[in-house]
Amino acid sequence: MYLKKKIKKIYPVVLFVYNRPIHTKKVILSLKKNYLASNTSLYIFSDGPKNKDDKRKVNEVRKIINSIDGFKKTKVFQKQKNIGLKNSIKLGITKIIKKYGAVIVLEDDIITSPSFLYFMNYSLNFFKNRSKIWHINGWNLNLKNKKFNKTFFYRTMHCWGWATWANKWKNFNDNINEIENKIDKKIIYRLNNNGAENFYWQFLANKKSLINTWAIFWYLTIFLNKGLCLSPLSSFTKNIGLDGSGEHSVKDLFSDDHSELNNSFSYDYPKEEVENRMVFKKIYNYYKIKNSLKNKILNKIYLNFKVLS
Repeated sequence: MYLKKKIKKIYPVVLFVYNRPIHTKKVILSLKKNYLASNTSLYIFSDGPKNKDDKRKVNEVRKIINSIDGFKKTKVFQKQKNIGLKNSIKLGITKIIKKYGAVIVLEDDIITSPSFLYFMNYSLNFFKNRSKIWHINGWNLNLKNKKFNKTFFYRTMHCWGWATWANKWKNFNDNINEIENKIDKKIIYRLNNNGAENFYWQFLANKKSLINTWAIFWYLTIFLNKGLCLSPLSSFTKNIGLDGSGEHSVKDLFSDDHSELNNSFSYDYPKEEVENRMVFKKIYNYYKIKNSLKNKILNKIYLNFKVLS
């Protein structure tokens, strides 16, 4: 059990923003309320506008991020031209992680609980030299179950508030041909949580240049290296961007992010560095039912649309 013990090293937060001033402001306000915020260095990467329409909102965001207080240090990096979220993430994390050895990562639509930074920093220190642990999730389905520990190991990487170390991030691989040569049907099945979800479509969509994202490649990097992710049983973060305002998102009527934030400073770590089978089964069953229902609803909407048209 860990309750506000002294933390050996406090790692920086890297925040990526673009053209959502309202979301950005909420994210920063929630982060400022964190225990350890005043001890934390905040690095913000602001991508340049794609067009004239985006320029006004990008400038609004920059007014907000250039007037931040409440942190140990704040530094803003502003791009004049748009490089896209994937490149911004890759370059930004790599730049800061080289200096500090580990980073905590947020995007402009992820609000945090007051205990988020404590959980991330304590976990980064605790698992620093563990070769099997590659990533720390801030978000997960809220699985309220007294039989489970408050944290668990899991194959899946979530990017709604997360952290990692330099010796793991250096392996990041987004080379589509290299990855394709390493995967087969069995690997894809396990990557997709034994068929309950479909993460692999993101890889295929990137291959076909339909999207240009980074998260699936980080997940694949972890997965193909047989890494594990530490996850909280109850989420320290919440995604407020599932409203169609994001670069790669549409309004999500099936979002899993309706729960209350985890404000606890008390949690325990798993004793064995293996995926928790009981928790995995719970997650598997949830998504199996959810995705089945989601597909039925989407199919019904599609059929009705076809009839009307």
